[in-house]
Amino acid sequence: MKITFNSRQTTVKDSVKELVEKKLAKLDKYFDKEASASVTFSNKRNLECLEITISHNGTLFRSEVEDETYRDALDKSIDTIERQIRKNKTKLEKRLRKNAFDDAFNYETPASAPAIPDEEDAVVKVKSFNMKPMTVDEAILQMDLLGHMFFVFKNIDDGKTSVVYKRKDGYYGLICEAD
Repeated sequence: MKITFNSRQTTVKDSVKELVEKKLAKLDKYFDKEASASVTFSNKRNLECLEITISHNGTLFRSEVEDETYRDALDKSIDTIERQIRKNKTKLEKRLRKNAFDDAFNYETPASAPAIPDEEDAVVKVKSFNMKPMTVDEAILQMDLLGHMFFVFKNIDDGKTSVVYKRKDGYYGLICEAD
């Protein structure tokens, strides 16, 4: 797995980067050599924040954890990504490396707490991305893997921009571009 490190307004010791590489190597059993990981270190509200995004065959796995130290945040991030893989095992078997699920998981980890934004009315981040055509089921899977409440995608059936979202009742909704 190719790993890219980014630091935002902070410096990170080489020993922490080596630890991240070692911990991410444990996830190599799920991915082939084509996978890439982006690891971002930052400080938020006097806590150290670690964001890990793994890209493999067009599927993203993401975890963002704030903790007292990067080492603690790393452990929680790895657990979160493994939990995402475990939760979506049957849907992911076609996309991940062959035999990725031969070793059964034998432990459960608690869900991480969601991050709370500081300012509600301000746009604090702008993202742009290429939308690849996908089915509604693929979009729901991608949304769950990213841990988001909605996901924008280009519907493979009609080529229109669509949004899938998670409803309060636990079901999913779909918003489609009008004709």
